[in-house]
Amino acid sequence: MTKTRPAPSTIDRRALLQALALTAPVLAGIGRVGPAMADEAPRVIPPSGAAPEPETFSFDALTETMRAAATRPAPEPETVGSGLGELGYDDYRMIAFRPDRARWRDDADTDYRVHAFHMGWLFQEPVRLYEVEDGLARPLAFTTEDFRYHGPLEKKAETVDELPGVAGFRLNAPLNRPDREDELVAFLGASYFRALGKNSRYGLSARGVAIDTATSEAEEFPRFSRFWLEKAGKSVVIYAALEGPSLTGAYRFVVTPGAETVMDVTARLFFRRAPEQLGVAPLTSMFLYSEKNRADFDDYRPAVHDSDGLMIRRRDGDVIWRPLNNPPRLSGSYFSEESPRGFGLHQRDRDFEAYQDGGARYERRPSLMVEPQGDWGRGAVRLVEIPTDLEANDNIVAFWVPEKKVEAGEAREYAYRLRWGDLPVDPAAEIAHVAETRAGAGGVSGVEAEANSRKFVIDLEGGLLADLPADAEVTLKANAKGGKIISQTLERIEANGVWRVVLDVTAPEGETVELAAHVAGFDRKLSETWLYQWINA
Repeated sequence: MTKTRPAPSTIDRRALLQALALTAPVLAGIGRVGPAMADEAPRVIPPSGAAPEPETFSFDALTETMRAAATRPAPEPETVGSGLGELGYDDYRMIAFRPDRARWRDDADTDYRVHAFHMGWLFQEPVRLYEVEDGLARPLAFTTEDFRYHGPLEKKAETVDELPGVAGFRLNAPLNRPDREDELVAFLGASYFRALGKNSRYGLSARGVAIDTATSEAEEFPRFSRFWLEKAGKSVVIYAALEGPSLTGAYRFVVTPGAETVMDVTARLFFRRAPEQLGVAPLTSMFLYSEKNRADFDDYRPAVHDSDGLMIRRRDGDVIWRPLNNPPRLSGSYFSEESPRGFGLHQRDRDFEAYQDGGARYERRPSLMVEPQGDWGRGAVRLVEIPTDLEANDNIVAFWVPEKKVEAGEAREYAYRLRWGDLPVDPAAEIAHVAETRAGAGGVSGVEAEANSRKFVIDLEGGLLADLPADAEVTLKANAKGGKIISQTLERIEANGVWRVVLDVTAPEGETVELAAHVAGFDRKLSETWLYQWINA
């Protein structure tokens, strides 16, 4: 089922996500950390007083604190400023964390290094960090000595010592090489966070929760206001307090780096009010164009996107692949499921030739899979696609919507695993996967295109289908809701062993068409289920 609603109007999602994307190049050393320059040794800071006494801490204690907080009205936003006055975009670019000041740098028992993001610009509410050791939590305070300031800010910073808080933090670790510290995970802005697998470049983001995203209600952006960091051998545990008008929450992230960086997440949510829609494990990405809508962009690059498809692994083992759109109008699709094995936004094409962008390196953007732990019951994976003409705008959102509506005063817990990295297709899989989706004007090549028609070309690779000859007894099963398939073909391309599906579809102007196709034979499915939404605008 597909619904189209007006765009959210209360918070500019794109401005926030653009800020997150711009922060990476703005803050020097965000992806790589080198040695500090010899002439930049930190000045000695006189102690500001006795260190605060540590407090006992546990995830259960945090849970009870947030449960109690949900019984009280939400506090007013704490906008204390950066300590340096009002900072605009250009000012913010002049501030960078000093790698030689990273917390845990002198700890031989861990490879993790804690870096902070400075407050200012879009990040006005302070985030506070704590270190947990042996069940005791101690504050991680930061001063201007932990940052480099350039231009006019250098003099201004000399008058400030301890900062009121930070905007967020990142963890660095030797992810790709043992002699270099790469950025592994970053939490910055509301409840947004990102992580990298081996050889990844930053792309899509995740969020703690989505409240009333693209509904008739004003969208809400709860924020992580406090974090507790705990070393755990090869892993690191991050606890977080979530605060928002509609709910509070206690979160635990167990982060383990590798070729795929894994996060085991536990989210305990407590509701002050009943939102119109709860979004669990939300993912946010960007899709501008690919072979499906390449003609709409005058650009030398063949494709521009952080993710190219939504994958859903169903309870029965069936796999859905839904290529992403940059639609002409806001669009939301619901995929009804019961206890799914997982869902995620993937970047399948890993060939540089597909993008031709030596700076953005879209072929290195990570895929992200959500794998529910325990039985999530009935609900739907919701996909929201927002029209955009700029790649700086994240315009794709996906999350789980439980069938049972939330009630005020209710508590819920969700556990899931996040896997960040290349996440390649399993070469041993028995079903073929969708390797490419192309689209263009409908009708016969070489003659005038038919009005209100569209041609879709889907290439299937791998699985048992790859070993079958062209005359194998296999069947294409395809259907269209809201439109009509006027021709369909299935053939094997002998040059590369790909099986190609071609659909010609017609629909009245303005109609939204839901397409589905898969290949079957020998009493079984032989391919993923390809789904697509065509808006004949």
